[in-house]
Amino acid sequence: MPPASNSDRLGRYIVTAYGEETVRAFVPPPLPPTPPVRLPAMQRLLAEANQSLGRLDGLASVLPNLSLFIYAYIRKEAVLSSQIEGTQSSLSDLLLFESHQAPGVPLHDVQEVSNYVAALNHGLDRLRGGFPLSLRLIREIHGVLLSKGRGSDKEPGEFRRSQNWIGGTRPENAAFVPPPPDLVPDCMNALELFLYDERTDLPLLIKAGLVHAEFETIHPFVDGNGRLGRLLITFLLCAAGVLREPILYLSLYLKQHRSLY
Repeated sequence: MPPASNSDRLGRYIVTAYGEETVRAFVPPPLPPTPPVRLPAMQRLLAEANQSLGRLDGLASVLPNLSLFIYAYIRKEAVLSSQIEGTQSSLSDLLLFESHQAPGVPLHDVQEVSNYVAALNHGLDRLRGGFPLSLRLIREIHGVLLSKGRGSDKEPGEFRRSQNWIGGTRPENAAFVPPPPDLVPDCMNALELFLYDERTDLPLLIKAGLVHAEFETIHPFVDGNGRLGRLLITFLLCAAGVLREPILYLSLYLKQHRSLY
């Protein structure tokens, strides 16, 4: 994908056909942004965020029972991240499901949350084994995320080959239409290059935010994009060694500010 020019540095629209309708699909420019992010304007906030992240990572060395904490922590994050997408499962429902008892909500809701836990653990195991955060791993994680229950018929582990949209009943009345399916491979290849790029002077937290936003804008899968996009933030921080354990709890804030998010 060629570099973005000043005229389309925020992205461009492509007019495509969806059935008998004309659709304006949005295609984001590749990262890093051009012109570059103005870091001086956010240095104070970035410093505070880095300090908070360091304190959070330090907790991993002082907790009396780290494994028990992470066990519950991952599951609470999984519950809230799935609730952002509309599931009704609670933490108690998930624990009942994992102990082979009947949860109080539809089974497919709890299965989604259980898949999230499995996807997070799979990704972390692969990263700790030396596998890079790459398109191959992203597809693997997506395959686990949609492996069972609702969504298992929506091409787990494969980039979409059809047009999707966010909000509305069809692309024409949607709130947002991601890139056409034939452009998804190019968009994701550009994102992978940015993941590998060690020359960028962007701080890791800024890079993680940009990767998350770019991934959600591309919306490369038929289903599961929101959950996987939030997982990517944790994977980036753990892969870089900033967090030794997945104890960054993002979904509570995102759920509380869902309309802004």
